[in-house]
Amino acid sequence: MFNVKRTVLALSLAFLASVPQAATLKAAAQNDILTADPHSQNHATTNAILMHVYEGLTRYNAKFEVEPALATKWTYISPTQVRFDLRKGVKFHDGSPMTADDVVFSFNRIKQPQGTMQIYIAGITEIKKIDDYTVDFIMPAPNPILLRNIIDFRIMSKAWAEKNKVTNIQDYKAKEDTYAARNAMGTGPYMWKGWAPEQKIEFTENTNWWGKKDGNVTSYTYLPIKADATRISALIAGDVDLVTEVPPQDVERLKKDPKLRVMEGIEVRTIFLGMDQFSDEAKYTDVKGKNPFKDKRVREALSLAVDREGIKKAIMRGLSVPAAIMVAPGVNGYGTDIDKAEYNPEKAKKLLAEAGYPNGFGLTLDCPNNRYVNDEKVCQAVVAMWAKIGMKPKLNSMNFAPYIAKIQNFDTSVYMLGWGVATYDALYSLQSLVRTKTTGADGNFNLGRINDTRLDAIIDQLKTEPDEIKRNALIRRALERTKEESYYVTLHHQIRPWAMKKEVTTIHRSDDRPEARFAKVSGGGS
Repeated sequence: MFNVKRTVLALSLAFLASVPQAATLKAAAQNDILTADPHSQNHATTNAILMHVYEGLTRYNAKFEVEPALATKWTYISPTQVRFDLRKGVKFHDGSPMTADDVVFSFNRIKQPQGTMQIYIAGITEIKKIDDYTVDFIMPAPNPILLRNIIDFRIMSKAWAEKNKVTNIQDYKAKEDTYAARNAMGTGPYMWKGWAPEQKIEFTENTNWWGKKDGNVTSYTYLPIKADATRISALIAGDVDLVTEVPPQDVERLKKDPKLRVMEGIEVRTIFLGMDQFSDEAKYTDVKGKNPFKDKRVREALSLAVDREGIKKAIMRGLSVPAAIMVAPGVNGYGTDIDKAEYNPEKAKKLLAEAGYPNGFGLTLDCPNNRYVNDEKVCQAVVAMWAKIGMKPKLNSMNFAPYIAKIQNFDTSVYMLGWGVATYDALYSLQSLVRTKTTGADGNFNLGRINDTRLDAIIDQLKTEPDEIKRNALIRRALERTKEESYYVTLHHQIRPWAMKKEVTTIHRSDDRPEARFAKVSGGGS
């Protein structure tokens, strides 16, 4: 009898050891989400946090390969018609079933012009319901990156939206507040508990999720902590488990802490400065009656004045890749041979003089102070560099939430922005940032309102070209022309270190989207 009891006890202990221990995970970064509405703002932090709640028909696996999510398979009926079989048995967090009606509703909602997420359904004319668990995507032409695009096309419950009067997307630029802007209800692995803006967002495990987590996190909290020192102190003190925005100056110190581990990797994000190239008179300069940024020589001079290697060394502590093109390493279309920026202040002065500004001119650089790595410090350095070529620049820095609304309303002359490539294909950047702005996905973040018909033609061809070699040649032409015309002052591609407690294991994501489903915390976490 004793041996039997001992055997049963051993088996029980072995079983318990094999069951992942429920764990909590507290993650921190510097900026908050802009909204809980999944179709409102194409903002990386917002997308990264909301993907715990809202899902698409496809998703990335740990290796950034496309795999089924809310769809189980897809079949090309023709090059312009794709049939998706929806996953049966999927429940929204309120217990209601997810069906084709929700997919069609979400498509019609995300298209609304007050949102900025149309890039993810670009090239899709219609989604037709075939039956409750089958939809067809109808396109005017083939779409070579369709399955990557729709990863961030999030499916929302039609019934929930109707019940809470949020069938329309929140108008963020107009500072509209809606139920969907403060609450979230999807099909994902975690359920929304609540959001205290600039303080925390809390999630709990969705025990009825259709999928299988790789980790053991059952409770997830995201903490936006703006100040670098406060964020790092919270990690060292054990108040947070994971920090995904580590100041470059702290990396080596954290590597030496035996309680912590640091993971480094390239982020597919490029930081750049945009300029108003549309207005007849630029708002925030001392040049009256004309817009100096319409002159290529001025734009080129501002770029030539920037010492990107100096920024890398002094401000980024080596954790940046100086940039000359609009996409980062890891993005389809990137080329090291064309990603070489020139630093030549003397040439910059000559170009300014040729353009009619031998003594420079005054301008205001708008800059966020809690979004990108050392964003305000980088802007301060750029202002100092521009002053050396005779410019009279001023810096206007602010919190990202009001900042993004300001520049989306074109209330700027020169601004900083960072662009991560969610699809890992250069079309995403070119279509959003360079293509002439329309009411759809084209140019929805072309905030300088660049208008180049030659580039438009190349980008439009890119959208549908099925031949990979021809398509990559088109990407190169578009990136080269954007560089030659100095449409943007590219600064650098970010390298993103993550720091965490030794008890935490996760996968470093080059899209800077830490997913709680991939995280494991030994000992139960915080």
